[in-house]
Amino acid sequence: MNNPTAMNDPIRLDIDAAGIATLTIDVPGKSMNVIDQAFMACLKSLVETVATDQRIKGAIITTGKADFVAGADLKWLLQDMSRQAPVADLYASNSILNGVLRRLETCGKPVVAAIRGTALGGGLELALACHRRIAARSAKARIGLPEVTVGLLPGAGGTQRLPRMIGIQRALELLTKGTHLSVDEAHALGIINEVVDAAELIGAATRWLQAGADPVQPWDKRGFKVPGGAGFDNPATVQLFTVATALTGKAAGDNYPAPMAILSAVYEGTTVPIDAGLRIESRYFTTLLANPVARNMTRTLFVNKQAADKLVRRPKGVPESRVGKLGILGAGMMGAGIAYCSAGAGIQTVLLDRTQEEAGRGKGYSEKLVKRAVEKSRMTEARAQALLGNIRPTTDYADLAGCDLVIEAVFEDREIKKGVIEQADKVIPGTAILASNTSTLPISGLAQMARRPKSFIGLHFFSPVDRMPLVEVILGKETSEEALARALDFVRQIRKTPIVVHDSRSFYTSRVFATYTNEGMALLKDGVHPAIIENAAVQAGMAVGPLAVSDEVTIELIYKVDRQSRLDLGKSYNAPSAMDVVHEMVERQKRPGRRFGKGFYDYPEGQKKRLWPGLAQVWPLAAAQPDVEEVKRRLLYIQALETARCHEEGVITAPADADIGSILGWGFPSWTGGTLSLIDTVGAAAFVAECERMAKAHGPRFVPTEGLRRMAGRGELYFPVTTN
Repeated sequence: MNNPTAMNDPIRLDIDAAGIATLTIDVPGKSMNVIDQAFMACLKSLVETVATDQRIKGAIITTGKADFVAGADLKWLLQDMSRQAPVADLYASNSILNGVLRRLETCGKPVVAAIRGTALGGGLELALACHRRIAARSAKARIGLPEVTVGLLPGAGGTQRLPRMIGIQRALELLTKGTHLSVDEAHALGIINEVVDAAELIGAATRWLQAGADPVQPWDKRGFKVPGGAGFDNPATVQLFTVATALTGKAAGDNYPAPMAILSAVYEGTTVPIDAGLRIESRYFTTLLANPVARNMTRTLFVNKQAADKLVRRPKGVPESRVGKLGILGAGMMGAGIAYCSAGAGIQTVLLDRTQEEAGRGKGYSEKLVKRAVEKSRMTEARAQALLGNIRPTTDYADLAGCDLVIEAVFEDREIKKGVIEQADKVIPGTAILASNTSTLPISGLAQMARRPKSFIGLHFFSPVDRMPLVEVILGKETSEEALARALDFVRQIRKTPIVVHDSRSFYTSRVFATYTNEGMALLKDGVHPAIIENAAVQAGMAVGPLAVSDEVTIELIYKVDRQSRLDLGKSYNAPSAMDVVHEMVERQKRPGRRFGKGFYDYPEGQKKRLWPGLAQVWPLAAAQPDVEEVKRRLLYIQALETARCHEEGVITAPADADIGSILGWGFPSWTGGTLSLIDTVGAAAFVAECERMAKAHGPRFVPTEGLRRMAGRGELYFPVTTN
């Protein structure tokens, strides 16, 4: 016998002759099951049916897709975070699922989650509210509560049920890191009760229900205690939270409130009955929803990144393509990294350099990476050999014949690039795309070195290529839509995230990143203690201080880019405000960066790097040092301001791409959502006022753009909010 459900309902209900109800989750129009308003309404109705229908003796919750539930629909959740609603309304709307799951576990009938595939976030919270969890054996499936990675906490009971199930310490390790577990790992921890073959999943769930299943959760039984203890009167728990609070505060700082909110929800919630604990969780969840950090991180790192990964900027009407054979000109660090990623995607890769030794050294980079991966069991020996077999080191341009795509990755020298582009162009097919990995030289100029400028494009990778997820795709003035589409297809093929920008000197990422390193050196010129500069940057959320990162990319490279720009632009070139610091370090101090053993830092062998003591002699310290917050503002605002300039000049046309590029490209703080989201968070009017103040104090580089002034006057945003 069946309960009538509409074809487009996200959950189907079937009741068999034995009184077992099966709730099959199969959200229409979605490749994965996700939780949204319609899902919650349907679940609420069906849970009530399970609770009140006398025919039903027990229930199985399972999936009609390859995976169980991947969590909340982030687009829907982002709308909830973006709308200007009172906190009380947010609390009420986001307590609904908690109430539904509580009704499920207290309905008096046993419920089992039959989990096939991945169960994350709200999907796992649904399973935790069931009285038993049986999972299908799978190497790919992942189990976890990753909400912290978007600036939130599990808001449907995760912070309360998980500690009561596996103990506070193990729960905190998962909750504060957003760890994804394999099915076997989740089973070992006690999150999953049983693991069976996929074909046995429903049978195992049915047998458990028919064997006199207990319909009461452990935490609803008299005398229940949290495994390992809880509360302020438990010495072990007090010590655990003391240490956890210190470590979390150090790791998250003031920029990321979610980890500390998780600690608070777990600590407070486990000292009271579960219903009170769920109310505590909902309050903390609501405060995070109302905080711009969660909105910023969700929008950029998930919603907009997913759109970029799905090639939202790809021109319509161009047939999809795949690269079967790739040529790379230059086997240095960048070329070798591109070869590794491409070969790993199954692409036959020709790695070309001046000598066979240099080309072989480029392949050696991949050999080191796969050896390490095999040793750590992240890659099988067979896959490692297949990857290496896809890389062919050579010095012969004739080996490029038949390539679908060729990427130039030689030194940032126009004449060297001209030579390799012209030689490659003689042998590659007329259908091939030519690309440059340049980080600074305009693509339109390089395209004139090729026979077919329409098939020339920029593909700017980031170092180290095997770890950096971003590729900046740069359009020259003549680049065709077909070239853009095929370049984006390749980026997706090697599993990177693309952003699309238009041609200009240094494009988008290099141009804005340069303002960060320049501002660090400008602060040094102003007499700010270098330790304050570096520490303020890290406290603001940058991965590395501006002086340290200048050493990493090498001060010499900044020097060479400046020299090339002077040659190209002549009198029209406006040097960055602190370029004299670069010349001082390279020409007079002979400290060109880490690769040379000395720069702004000393690099003693076998010891940690340390700031060069001689900096104070070259740039004496000011008598009055600035407030750390002022240093943070200078470092962050100058990057956001330059991004606004890029947007107004048409270098980057999509604010979403600007934000993605800033976070994934050079490590702009993720709590901001990116450079343009930072302006929205501060508010255009406040941002403009601060820039005007800093322009008076520190120079015209902080003068706000006319576009920002207009936005401030109109109260506009790069990412408008909704009010309903």
